[in-house]
Amino acid sequence: MRRPTAEISTVARPTGPPAAIAPPPVATSLWHRVDEIAVLVRRNLIHMRRRPALLIFSLIEPVLLVLLFRFVFGGAVEMSIDTTYPNFMVPGILVQTVTLGAVTIGASLARDLYGGMLDRFRSLPIARASVLAGHTIAGLARSLLVLLAMVATGALVGFRPEAGPLAWVAALALLLLCALAMAWVAALIALLVGGVEMVETLGLSLLFPLTLVSSAFVPVETMPGAVGAFAAHQPVTAVVDAVRALLLDQPLGNTVWVAVAWAVGTIAVFAPLSAVAYRRRTRH
Repeated sequence: MRRPTAEISTVARPTGPPAAIAPPPVATSLWHRVDEIAVLVRRNLIHMRRRPALLIFSLIEPVLLVLLFRFVFGGAVEMSIDTTYPNFMVPGILVQTVTLGAVTIGASLARDLYGGMLDRFRSLPIARASVLAGHTIAGLARSLLVLLAMVATGALVGFRPEAGPLAWVAALALLLLCALAMAWVAALIALLVGGVEMVETLGLSLLFPLTLVSSAFVPVETMPGAVGAFAAHQPVTAVVDAVRALLLDQPLGNTVWVAVAWAVGTIAVFAPLSAVAYRRRTRH
């Protein structure tokens, strides 16, 4: 008896290596990144809203600093400046606020890192840079709210800026650029040290003296020797001088460009370092 023979398929089978899958268009990929960042920013803002005590403290602390410096040190410093102390002091406290506010961004990132949230993000198709950008931009939104409260408080104690609308926009943009630069510094600290408490302690230990040894609260010329030389050539002083000149309608010279150069240089150094540190911490 003859065995049935299998039918031979006439369909041609592909040979050779499989065809490469074309990458998504650059515009689509960029839109996905923007969408990721927007979602992560919204998540971090919701966390801020659910922790009102932290936001309230962020508002109260700089307000208390304005009152403290105005009524405790104002009388002594006014003898060595050519304007009222509130006009001299408020721009400095604005810069100090965005500088120290970066510690909150670092603490938020550390909370996600050591609380296991970043391990969950690793299982999702999310770019590492989007996670860092989400924390940073949400922190900038908080800084903007605090800055508005600071200006209102300064007006109550005698701050009388003479800037026009364009100067106000420029000063605000410079403050937010400074906040962004310091946020990357805080992000790197969060990724290198362990625990939220360590981030807050080390961040304040590094950034708070930087704001005090500057032109924020007293003229640099009144500081002795090496301290005055350091204060005159450090980034916080550059930003304070630029913001003060903008808000008080003083001659700008090259103060704004020096401040922008410091901020952009800080971002150029610390943003890539933060990205490398984040890759290493989330590799395993």
